[in-house]
Amino acid sequence: MKREEVYQKLKVIFRNNFDDESIELSDGTSAEDIEDWDSLEQINLIVAIQDEFKIKFNIEEVNSMKDVGEMVNYILKKIGK
Repeated sequence: MKREEVYQKLKVIFRNNFDDESIELSDGTSAEDIEDWDSLEQINLIVAIQDEFKIKFNIEEVNSMKDVGEMVNYILKKIGK
Protein backbone atom coordinates (compact mmCIF):
# COMPACT_ATOMS: atom_id res chain seq x y z
CA MET A 1 0.00 0.00 0.00
CA LYS A 2 1.30 3.41 -0.94
CA ARG A 3 1.37 6.51 1.25
CA GLU A 4 -1.36 8.13 -0.87
CA GLU A 5 -3.64 5.12 -0.32
CA VAL A 6 -3.12 5.34 3.44
CA TYR A 7 -4.03 9.04 3.28
CA GLN A 8 -7.23 8.30 1.38
CA LYS A 9 -8.31 5.77 4.01
CA LEU A 10 -7.34 8.10 6.84
CA LYS A 11 -9.31 10.94 5.30
CA VAL A 12 -12.45 8.79 5.39
CA ILE A 13 -11.76 7.78 9.00
CA PHE A 14 -11.18 11.39 10.08
CA ARG A 15 -14.24 12.68 8.24
CA ASN A 16 -16.43 9.97 9.77
CA ASN A 17 -14.97 10.37 13.25
CA PHE A 18 -15.38 14.13 13.33
CA ASP A 19 -18.51 14.21 11.15
CA ASP A 20 -16.85 16.81 8.93
CA GLU A 21 -16.61 16.24 5.17
CA SER A 22 -14.32 19.26 4.75
CA ILE A 23 -11.35 17.72 6.58
CA GLU A 24 -8.21 17.51 4.47
CA LEU A 25 -5.07 15.86 5.81
CA SER A 26 -1.37 16.53 5.38
CA ASP A 27 1.73 15.31 7.19
CA GLY A 28 1.53 18.28 9.54
CA THR A 29 -2.16 18.00 10.44
CA SER A 30 -2.46 17.73 14.22
CA ALA A 31 -4.99 18.06 17.01
CA GLU A 32 -4.45 21.82 16.89
CA ASP A 33 -5.87 21.89 13.35
CA ILE A 34 -9.10 19.98 14.03
CA GLU A 35 -11.39 21.58 16.58
CA ASP A 36 -12.85 18.45 18.21
CA TRP A 37 -9.64 16.40 18.25
CA ASP A 38 -9.14 15.83 21.96
CA SER A 39 -7.83 12.87 23.97
CA LEU A 40 -11.11 10.95 23.67
CA GLU A 41 -11.21 11.46 19.90
CA GLN A 42 -7.57 10.36 19.73
CA ILE A 43 -8.62 7.02 21.20
CA ASN A 44 -11.53 6.74 18.76
CA LEU A 45 -9.19 7.52 15.86
CA ILE A 46 -6.62 4.94 16.96
CA VAL A 47 -9.30 2.25 17.30
CA ALA A 48 -10.76 3.09 13.87
CA ILE A 49 -7.28 3.10 12.27
CA GLN A 50 -6.37 -0.24 13.85
CA ASP A 51 -9.65 -1.75 12.63
CA GLU A 52 -9.26 -0.39 9.10
CA PHE A 53 -5.65 -1.44 8.61
CA LYS A 54 -5.81 -4.63 10.76
CA ILE A 55 -2.87 -3.48 12.90
CA LYS A 56 -2.18 -2.75 16.58
CA PHE A 57 -0.28 0.19 18.04
CA ASN A 58 1.51 -0.02 21.38
CA ILE A 59 1.19 2.78 23.93
CA GLU A 60 4.59 4.27 23.08
CA GLU A 61 3.63 4.55 19.41
CA VAL A 62 0.30 6.16 20.25
CA ASN A 63 1.95 8.65 22.60
CA SER A 64 4.55 9.61 20.00
CA MET A 65 2.01 10.38 17.25
CA LYS A 66 2.02 14.15 17.17
CA ASP A 67 0.58 14.57 13.68
CA VAL A 68 -0.92 12.68 10.75
CA GLY A 69 2.49 12.22 9.12
CA GLU A 70 3.68 10.19 12.11
CA MET A 71 0.45 8.14 12.00
CA VAL A 72 1.05 7.34 8.34
CA ASN A 73 4.66 6.37 9.03
CA TYR A 74 3.58 3.94 11.76
CA ILE A 75 0.81 2.49 9.60
CA LEU A 76 3.20 1.89 6.70
CA LYS A 77 5.71 0.32 9.06
CA LYS A 78 3.05 -1.96 10.56
CA ILE A 79 1.68 -3.13 7.23
CA GLY A 80 5.22 -3.75 6.00
CA LYS A 81 5.49 -1.18 3.21
